Amino acid sequence: MQTRHRGLRALHLPVKPIFFSCKTKVRGDILIVVLLGFLLPDRAMGVLSNGRGSIAALVFFLVKFSTATEIPLSVQQVPTITKQSKLQVAFPFDEYFQIECEAQGNPAPTFTWTKDDKPFDFSDPRIIVSNNSGTFKIPNEGHISHFQGKYRCFASNKLGVAMSEEIEFIVPSVPKFPKEKIDPLEVEEGDPVVLPCKPPTGLPPLHIYWMNIELEHIEQDERVYMSQEGDLYFANVEERDSRSDYCCFAAFPKLRTIVQKMPMKLTVNSSNSIKQRKARLLLPPAERGPESSVTILKGDTLLLECFAEGLPTPQVDWEKVGGDLPKGRETKENYGKTLKIEKVTYRDKGIYRCTATNFLGWASHDFHVIIEEPPRWTKKPQSGVYSTGGSGILLCEAEGDPAPTIKWRVNGSPIEKNPFAGDVLSPREISFTNLQPNHSAVYQCEASNAHGTILANANVDVVDVPPLIQTEDGKSYAAVVGASTFLHCRFFASPEAAVSWEKVEEMNPLEGRRFQVHKDGTLQLDGATEDDAGQYSCWVVNAKGRAVVTASLDIRNATKVRISPASPRVPTSHTLELHCESQCDAHLKQSLRLSWSKDGEAFEMNGTEDGRVTIDGASLTISAVTLEDQGIYTCSAQTELDNVTAVTQVTILDVPDPPEHLSLSERQNRSVRLTWEAGDDHNSDISEYIVEFEGNKEEPGRWEELRRVQGEETTVVLPLAPYVTYQFRVIAVNEVGRSQPSRPSDRHETPPAAPDKNPQSIRVQASQPKEMIIKWEPLKSMEQNGPGLEYRVTWKPQGASVEWEEETVTNHTLRVMTPTVYAPYEVQVQATNSLGAGPEPQSVVLYSGEDYPDTAPVIQGVDVINSTVVKVTWSTIPKDRVHGHLKGYQINWWKTKSLLDGRTHPREVNILRFSGQRNYGMVPSLDAFSEFRLTILAYNSKGAGPESEPYTFQTPEGVPEQPTFLKVVKVDKDAATLSWGLPKKLNGNLTGYVLQYQIINDTDEIGELNDINITTPSKPSWRLSNLSSTTKYKFYVRACTAKGCGKAITEESTTTGDGGKSIGKIPEGVNVTRKMHPVEAFEPGAEPIVRVLPKSWVDNNSIFEDVIETRGREYAGLYDDIATQGWFIGLMCAIALLTLTLLTVCFVKRNKGGKYSVKEKEDLHPDPEGQSGKDETFGDYSDSDEKPLKGSLRSLTRDIQATESADSLVEYGEGEQGLFGEDGSFIGAYAGSKEKASVESNTSSSAAFPLRA
Repeated sequence: MQTRHRGLRALHLPVKPIFFSCKTKVRGDILIVVLLGFLLPDRAMGVLSNGRGSIAALVFFLVKFSTATEIPLSVQQVPTITKQSKLQVAFPFDEYFQIECEAQGNPAPTFTWTKDDKPFDFSDPRIIVSNNSGTFKIPNEGHISHFQGKYRCFASNKLGVAMSEEIEFIVPSVPKFPKEKIDPLEVEEGDPVVLPCKPPTGLPPLHIYWMNIELEHIEQDERVYMSQEGDLYFANVEERDSRSDYCCFAAFPKLRTIVQKMPMKLTVNSSNSIKQRKARLLLPPAERGPESSVTILKGDTLLLECFAEGLPTPQVDWEKVGGDLPKGRETKENYGKTLKIEKVTYRDKGIYRCTATNFLGWASHDFHVIIEEPPRWTKKPQSGVYSTGGSGILLCEAEGDPAPTIKWRVNGSPIEKNPFAGDVLSPREISFTNLQPNHSAVYQCEASNAHGTILANANVDVVDVPPLIQTEDGKSYAAVVGASTFLHCRFFASPEAAVSWEKVEEMNPLEGRRFQVHKDGTLQLDGATEDDAGQYSCWVVNAKGRAVVTASLDIRNATKVRISPASPRVPTSHTLELHCESQCDAHLKQSLRLSWSKDGEAFEMNGTEDGRVTIDGASLTISAVTLEDQGIYTCSAQTELDNVTAVTQVTILDVPDPPEHLSLSERQNRSVRLTWEAGDDHNSDISEYIVEFEGNKEEPGRWEELRRVQGEETTVVLPLAPYVTYQFRVIAVNEVGRSQPSRPSDRHETPPAAPDKNPQSIRVQASQPKEMIIKWEPLKSMEQNGPGLEYRVTWKPQGASVEWEEETVTNHTLRVMTPTVYAPYEVQVQATNSLGAGPEPQSVVLYSGEDYPDTAPVIQGVDVINSTVVKVTWSTIPKDRVHGHLKGYQINWWKTKSLLDGRTHPREVNILRFSGQRNYGMVPSLDAFSEFRLTILAYNSKGAGPESEPYTFQTPEGVPEQPTFLKVVKVDKDAATLSWGLPKKLNGNLTGYVLQYQIINDTDEIGELNDINITTPSKPSWRLSNLSSTTKYKFYVRACTAKGCGKAITEESTTTGDGGKSIGKIPEGVNVTRKMHPVEAFEPGAEPIVRVLPKSWVDNNSIFEDVIETRGREYAGLYDDIATQGWFIGLMCAIALLTLTLLTVCFVKRNKGGKYSVKEKEDLHPDPEGQSGKDETFGDYSDSDEKPLKGSLRSLTRDIQATESADSLVEYGEGEQGLFGEDGSFIGAYAGSKEKASVESNTSSSAAFPLRA
């Protein structure tokens, strides 16, 4: 009985070869085989769920026909070559060259080699031999050319000899152009020229380039061509072809080598008599005659070339005699000079003709193309395992062109020299009977023709052994409910063995339609259920013995998957969102993987290049969808045991395609039928069609809507106007939007007719008295109905029994004079054209031109409502004095003087109009306590009439505006001094102020409001006493007149702590820039810092600049802790006195002309940063007598008392201009003396120092 080998000894089936792959995962003691499209039967366990019929069927097919298994290496067997080299090239840049030959067998094979069919010394010290294999390395050391040749490997043991195919080892030489002297070439203009290249031989591929010495390519065109051999052809030379550096370069990429031929010089002499000549072929050369043959291997690329000389330059055409060139595989290159056919087949053989032509003649050449083929197997001998007494046959057939020669060998030698008894030999098969163990051997079949040789080894192993089960005992399997499952029992047995499976607890062979045992021992279980879980045993029995293995099977719940939403419909440019909902067995959750595909093509997990597709776990999002996104979307849920899918149809909606094939029929004077065909609705039914037309002579190219048609209709009768050349187009509408307009229809012209309507909107334009300028809306181009449009205008006084006056005009305006002002007239306007008049016109009443009113109203009185508003009354003028349509009355008023100071104001007139017929009006926004005058007049559409006599009135006192500012200029422990500015508008005689204050500490409680009435309006300041220390107050100040008090201005401030002062005196002669930096402007916890700079330190714009810096809250807290300590105050005073002493010494030395060094300066004035930021010393000295000293002051906290140093500011004194805010910011200004300045503290210590102005 014969059992076939696997692997290299594959079973020959009467079907196309199929290649499969699988991945095997071992997890714990459970072997799980994941099918990847197809399954290898000897490795794969059935893991197929319901609905995977195609895969299950394929697995069944493979298992059914894969009856062979590998011979275990523990069983004696002939050698089998498992790996060998192919063509090997000795590239000069490689370190070594390896020629491989690997084989297996039992006993382990030994290796020998032949080179060029002669024994090769495998022990040559110049080669490195690998252990336990036939592989050896040739180091790239010195000359290795003597290793070049054709090698063959033989692997042998006591049972037989396996032989490899020939392995050619090529040692390429370095290609070089021969050294030669190339004579210059001199020709006449128009002559043909060939510049030969003749590149050296070398390892293919070969690339040839023609360039100049600057490595610029020689341009090729219809006139200049480089042949496949590398020669450069000129059909006719021109003067510009002259050059001395034509260079041919040959590149060998595999050798990384480029070689250059010596430059060639070509001189083209100009000629006054260039003779034209007919085409003559230069390629193929004339010595080949009118035809030649070309042999090419099947599947290669055919290249045929023709080049002709002549003047003018000939054109080359190609044809296949008696047939057509193969479409899709043929291209014409190099301006038609090369015919290229890719992947030639036997159908491409035949005669190909090239024809070169110019107007003087032609030349042609026929190529007889012959297609041949290297040998290829049609029946390849297969290895087999046989038992004693068995029989078999080896087939060997091959095809090729020429037909291959078949040769048989056994154990590497010609079979004629070493035949086995009982073998029957024929050219294409060997048969044998009654095999015995000594008949084990390796048979070789070799097929050869002129284009190559192929070799096949077929092992004949005669073996008698009891069953050897190769599947591991106790293996665990798992499957999902409903799936087909495969439990393996791979074995080797010779002679043939019987296989049976049984469930351990039942002890009976498995029977039934759900169970099938394959020849390789595999148990196929279809439609798995939970009851199938348990222990199984496999028994293998032959004439030599028996063997058994056990296996366990676990059943899991099948995976389920669903896509939501189902069958979505999404408009273009919107976003598609799909969610894959899955459910699987708890044991399979870790292996669950979800993937998405569209129409069978998988999405990449990182989306697409344009970023529209995003996959986030189970969600698929596509933004800005297009019609290409429509299709069937699949979500696949894959686990270790099953792979299930869910699909949904995604429909993309878009605006319809434009309607097509517009046609006109039933053409009438006032109508026409338009018919069209609907375009693609892109998955959304068309709801309606919009028919537009173009034909307006005034606006050509402007399309207007004419009619709307229901979506199920594709024809409509359109109403038309006379005297119009129509063109129509149609727009389709669906739920997404409108389509693009269709292509316009043919034009349709309607005949002229009399007008169907008269002008509208007849009116009178503003005109002069006793004049009517009549205007109307002219008829549009589509309403004129014909040529010669005119307007007939008739008019008469309203109600008068007189004849109508008439005038015909071509424009849309008419000027008519009347005997009276503002008299009513009946007016009619009728449209006419060359074909008649329009319908009877309707009359409208219009008035003749207006005139100005000729009288003024009489002011009856002015009533004062309050200090800013008065009510004016007047008598209306008679209707006949209006001389038109009364539009209203106008009041003019102006302020004459202020009653507060008696100052006269220049006349600035204000205007207020009241529409309609009325006799009173309110005048607002007056100034209080002032004198005014006003007049009144009537006005109509023409304009204003005369003014009335002026009327004088006065407004009473009012309450003043709020004070312009309020500042807390001084804060003590229990007192605060406030100052404010007068209101901008007093609105009367100022009687005093109301000062209010209350506690507003940072709590929810607000203190009681205290009032102080100040009856001295000339004193805008006040000192509040008896305040609580360290308390925040809010102050309110209102200015008052006899009428009452105005709006309050407010300010907030905090009193100081014990012993604290917020202000000191500033030395005289010092100005202060008023710059207010409110505390609210700082970050929380920040403290203000004031720096005082001497005059002219930077410029002369100001004496002091205030600089605000911010300290962090942690620094402020530090200063708050130490600022009130006595030791700190004493330290500050000591530092200040020391600094003043040093300054005095320095100035005395300067006045005496003394000098001191920078070192002395540094010693006398240490870095102020060294004081840890707790004080501020004077900065750099000035070397110029004109420059003052630079000083600065830093206020650490509002609670710190002013220091006694010479640069501090003493307490603010009464009557001084200097001011400090409650936060310590310097906001005041000082008056200074040019002679000196003193600095005083609130203690007895003082110091004086000179300042230079």
